[in-house]
Amino acid sequence: MSEPVTQVSDTTERPGHKLGLFAAIALVMGNMIGSGVFLLPASLAPFGWNAVAGWIVTTAGTLVLAWVLAALTRARPGASDPAGFVTEAFGEIPAFLVGWVYWVSVWTAVVSIAVAAVSYLSAFIPAIGATPFAPALSAIALVWAMTLVNLRGVRAAGNFQIVTVLLKLVPLVAVIVIAALVLGTGEGEIRPFAMSELNGTDLRGAAALTLFALLGFECASIAAARVDNPAVNVPRATMWGTGLTGVLYLLVCSAIALMLPEAVAATSPAPFATFVERYWSPGPAALVTLFAIVSCVGAINGWVLLQGELPRAMAARGMLPRWFAATDRHGTPRRALLVSSVIATVCLLLNSSRDMQGIYEFVLLLSTSAALWLYLACALAAWRMKVSRGAALVGAGYALWTLWGAGVEASGWSLVLMAAGVPLYLWARRGAAA
Repeated sequence: MSEPVTQVSDTTERPGHKLGLFAAIALVMGNMIGSGVFLLPASLAPFGWNAVAGWIVTTAGTLVLAWVLAALTRARPGASDPAGFVTEAFGEIPAFLVGWVYWVSVWTAVVSIAVAAVSYLSAFIPAIGATPFAPALSAIALVWAMTLVNLRGVRAAGNFQIVTVLLKLVPLVAVIVIAALVLGTGEGEIRPFAMSELNGTDLRGAAALTLFALLGFECASIAAARVDNPAVNVPRATMWGTGLTGVLYLLVCSAIALMLPEAVAATSPAPFATFVERYWSPGPAALVTLFAIVSCVGAINGWVLLQGELPRAMAARGMLPRWFAATDRHGTPRRALLVSSVIATVCLLLNSSRDMQGIYEFVLLLSTSAALWLYLACALAAWRMKVSRGAALVGAGYALWTLWGAGVEASGWSLVLMAAGVPLYLWARRGAAA
């Protein structure tokens, strides 16, 4: 028999300890490190040194946006999250639009990470990559497995996340150590640098791809109510977590993309494993692949949790039908979780005709574009509320530049999906007025 479902307000206090500074930094890095770093070397290989420049620009731009969110959290603690900042600055309708499209970003991120996990799984089970529709169906199975974990409650999802966070750093550190040893002994070389290779078009394309790997830097701001002394620790955790993750990504992805031959890196379904196999041996390569799968699965778990909490919070504020705000006796938003996973499943089915890399790159850009609207809105909100206006101006310009780099297809689809949420908003407002 199913458990009873109840309604909870957005202000309901949840049990649990406050996060200290180091725990908050771990939260930021744990949410950011998922699939992006494991498949991006293949996508970035054709960009050459533009990919390195892309990482530098993206990390700097993300740090600016992170600072804007941190400053808003400090200046407007009552707003509670990014959607609240936009509400204070521009009203409920703009806040709904960016909150809705950010939800789109979350479930498309779930899709991207699931595809990444399946791509690495294909190293163990080659039939997955060779059989039509198998990648999409395998990714769907992973999404629903993590949905079932989250349906058991926050405690189960949290315990699962702790284990995977401890494991996901292993392959990243392994690549850095291998690259240092190989280059130090002169047994490997980096693709020669040529200033003429750098150009604006490739730089924008690389930056749009790399930004996906840095999505999630906003989680400390969103979880400010759960952080001890948020006025101090949220800005520090956001900046340190984003900066450390950016440097780690720069070193790892650059090593793989520049030390492997372009043709090898660009066509590899598992570039981490290919790198380790080339410069070490097949045995450790298989182990690295296993760690990469664990990292992706852990990231799916975390984003599935968020894709349930976001619509629940929006519904509690009256921005979505109250039906989404229902929770069971453990506080789990079952309905929101199930609807979000159904949407992710449909997205995977619609893209099932593409290969794994094609699905990954398209959904990656869509997820990035969708999140950028929230970042842009927060930067503009900070400008309007006179909070860290210099950083807000730079952050808004960076968000617009990256939207351009994401391309017309992905950015256009994110706008279409943003508009698609309006009927739900009108339905929610009509229900609230009844």
